Amino acid sequence: MMRRLIVFSFFTLLPVSFFPVSIHAGTIQLPQSGQTKCYDVAGAEITCTGTGQDGEKRVGVASPDPRFTDNGNGTVTDNLTGLIWLKNADCFGKQSLQNALSSANNLASGQCDLSDGSVAGNWRLPNISELQSLVDYQNSDPAIPATHPFSTVQNYYYWSSDTDVNSIKFAWFVKMSDGSSFTYGKWNIFHVWPVRNAL
Repeated sequence: MMRRLIVFSFFTLLPVSFFPVSIHAGTIQLPQSGQTKCYDVAGAEITCTGTGQDGEKRVGVASPDPRFTDNGNGTVTDNLTGLIWLKNADCFGKQSLQNALSSANNLASGQCDLSDGSVAGNWRLPNISELQSLVDYQNSDPAIPATHPFSTVQNYYYWSSDTDVNSIKFAWFVKMSDGSSFTYGKWNIFHVWPVRNAL
């Protein structure tokens, strides 16, 4: 992002207040991973102090409280990202990637318990970054924040809309049981979790 520095004459702005200015081109704030515990190489939980693990550092933007808002119309707002998710995380069952893209793109109010006024074209299959933004690495089965209001979240694979550029017959997905991401053939049948921006 380019920022413009505007310089004013000292004499035209009396009295002048000086504020520290910090400009970092391209700086973004990533969300915290959600991990709050630390483990040794054998898998035993240990005190985090001095480990350097993420459970100690907890870098990134903290999740707001509440993280999610159930809008009462079949949608859930993620208060961290601003994305609107379909509350029913398994309305479409398992589908091939092409069918998943079509189902998400054609989703509209009146389907999947939606009463949000959305029309076909408002919804989409999330990209891999959007899908991964739901993951909380302190949780499993499913690996999303424990206080989520979603229904029927499956501990299985969810398609993203991103192709694996090293093998274009494959696409990225997130395994919701543990939050891991992989690629697999687009002909496989995985779950569909539509997302949209605010209308």
